[in-house]
Amino acid sequence: MSALERFLRYVKIDTQSDEKGEGYPSTEKQKELLDLLYRELRAMGVPDVRQDKEYACVYAVLPSNQPQKTIPSVGFIAHVDTADAMSGANVHPRVIENYDGGDILLNEEKGIRTKAEDFPEMKELKGKRLVVTDGTTLLGADDKAGVTEIMEMVQYFTMHPEIMHGNICVAFTADEEIGRGVDHFDINAFGANYAYTVDGGALGEISCENFNAADAKVTFHGRSMHPGDAKDKMINALTLQQEFDRMLPEQERPEHTQGHEGFYHLTAVHGTVEKAVASYIIRDHDDKLFEERKKIFLDAAAKMNQKYSEDTVVVESEDVYYNMKGRVDAHPVIMETALLAMKETGIMPKVEPIRGGTDGARLSFLGLPCPNLCTGGGNFHGKHEYLCVDDMEKIIELLVRIVILYSEG
Repeated sequence: MSALERFLRYVKIDTQSDEKGEGYPSTEKQKELLDLLYRELRAMGVPDVRQDKEYACVYAVLPSNQPQKTIPSVGFIAHVDTADAMSGANVHPRVIENYDGGDILLNEEKGIRTKAEDFPEMKELKGKRLVVTDGTTLLGADDKAGVTEIMEMVQYFTMHPEIMHGNICVAFTADEEIGRGVDHFDINAFGANYAYTVDGGALGEISCENFNAADAKVTFHGRSMHPGDAKDKMINALTLQQEFDRMLPEQERPEHTQGHEGFYHLTAVHGTVEKAVASYIIRDHDDKLFEERKKIFLDAAAKMNQKYSEDTVVVESEDVYYNMKGRVDAHPVIMETALLAMKETGIMPKVEPIRGGTDGARLSFLGLPCPNLCTGGGNFHGKHEYLCVDDMEKIIELLVRIVILYSEG
């Protein structure tokens, strides 16, 4: 089975997570792929394969074939779930053998196409093989591309026992897309000294820093009155929400920021005249700016409460994850090894900050430093998602080379 065949098989399994789900995994259907990965690893001959009976996460270790030598145990992690931004059910992937760099007609009947002018970075993929959707679902390259690449890397070492390596630890998790990916991750059972999440984008991307992140729920308390008798009496909670949003820096929103620039992002509003609730995410790479950003948010609420009355605006917020850079930088061998492996496999490194978070960020603060590697996919979480097959195959080479470099010391 080729890497492409493996990937196509995985994306046809619906593994969408659900933020409203109370268990872990949040959806039972994620277990179908996790169970399959467990069986496939055992069929490969990996001697140590375990599946958490309660949480379904899969852990495996391909033991060192150099027991006389002390080699760091290196780990690779990917998540099986897909985002809830678009359906991941009944995915019909299509392979483009030689992409011409132009528009891609995804669905002739519905007139859905990926326009080259909307995604100019795709011109770099001209002449390569792509997997695309039929325009009615997402593809699931995030992160079934990473799952495929890790599985192919393990397969390579089981088929080539003559190649020296240390302990190779792999793990497959659920619910990363809803922020719960490592809620029940067993670091001790995983067994790695250092690890990499394989959950990035274009070939060459490698990230050792990410946003500090906070979630906030803002509740606005209004006063409902009949609109015919509302003068000087009604306080519209929905209008209060709009006023609050205007108090946040207009240019510090996702659509106006890039690179290390942080933002405030309004993700949802629900309500009536009497009461409205808005959900926000607050992000910044810099620790100090992150704290200042949260203060600006609270100050806006305080000013509105001073203007109207106490508890008109109530903010509930919590920090979700932090920038992993300091934890990764403390172990320079992790990035040095990955960058050298890229050089030796002919990949041009692109060290970029993650404008989001990964399971690796949380794991880094739990004691397992864990930067993020590319997968070869792009346009995640929507119908224009794609995977470059040629780049996926190159990334498999990269993972193999990383393992070998650790064994060479």
